[in-house]
Amino acid sequence: MTTETTAAKPVSETGPIPVQFSWGVTLAVVGTFLFAMKSIFIKLAFAAGADATLLLAIRMGMAFPFYVVVFAVLLRRRQAAVSDSGSAALPMPIVIRSLLLGFLGYYLASYLDLSGLEYISAQLERLTLFTYPAIVAALAWMFLGEQVNAKIIAAIGMSYAGVWLMYGQERSFTPDANTGWGVFLVFGAALSYSLYVLFAKPVMQKIGSREFTSLAMIGSTVFVAIHFLTTHSISDFADVHPIVYAYGLVLAFVCTVIPSFMINEAILKIGATRTTVIGSVGPVLTMLLAVVVLGEPSSWKHFAGMGIAIVGVSLVAKK
Repeated sequence: MTTETTAAKPVSETGPIPVQFSWGVTLAVVGTFLFAMKSIFIKLAFAAGADATLLLAIRMGMAFPFYVVVFAVLLRRRQAAVSDSGSAALPMPIVIRSLLLGFLGYYLASYLDLSGLEYISAQLERLTLFTYPAIVAALAWMFLGEQVNAKIIAAIGMSYAGVWLMYGQERSFTPDANTGWGVFLVFGAALSYSLYVLFAKPVMQKIGSREFTSLAMIGSTVFVAIHFLTTHSISDFADVHPIVYAYGLVLAFVCTVIPSFMINEAILKIGATRTTVIGSVGPVLTMLLAVVVLGEPSSWKHFAGMGIAIVGVSLVAKK
């Protein structure tokens, strides 16, 4: 696992790209693509009759055993490594903190995001989530002392320019729709995830990204279960169309398990700010998938905004 020193080590502007940085960028890009598919499968599940709470319960319930197994294996290895020293394998305060961060990153953010998708298109949802890179950068600067250089500021600015261009056009397609509430919910998801990203990195640096991710996802599943049991009945699982379980399986592993490890490892290797700005390409990917798979309307303004966003992301991807 990388350490604080490795993760924070400056990179020469003129020298070769370090392996750690290059690998971190690759993880961020691939993880972003897999996460971008999430909105498409959620929309398909909604069309099949699922609601946000039920779909989130199916998604997290399917992923839960995987994270338990991964955490058990990692914990056994850690215990073997520290058995001679007699120290605790995982300090309990760190475990509790990881579980609680799962509330922000994978329960609250996911629930608000899914709820927002019940009101707005997949494209608009991803565009609204575009607010979180700026939120993370601002919070990291205020509370963690992270540097926000001119290149990152320019990348965020260009990304937002592309977003607003597509956002305005999207609104014109559905002028009578109740998009305001949907946008508000997704913005809440962006804020919740921003707080998660901000506070996750220090914990990951202490116990490792895989251990942290497993604990965070385990904690989030507990919160999802509590929410479901207080708002639904167990019989609701039997009433849903079988195709919803297929979508839930894809959401659980392709769009949750795999990218969650990738994104958290990327945060550890290249930092929260760069990871989130690279993640700004997500709405672009979602837009293309929404047009092709869901048949959502698009226009030249969408593609112009997409181009501006790609240029912005390329600024932070190059060192």
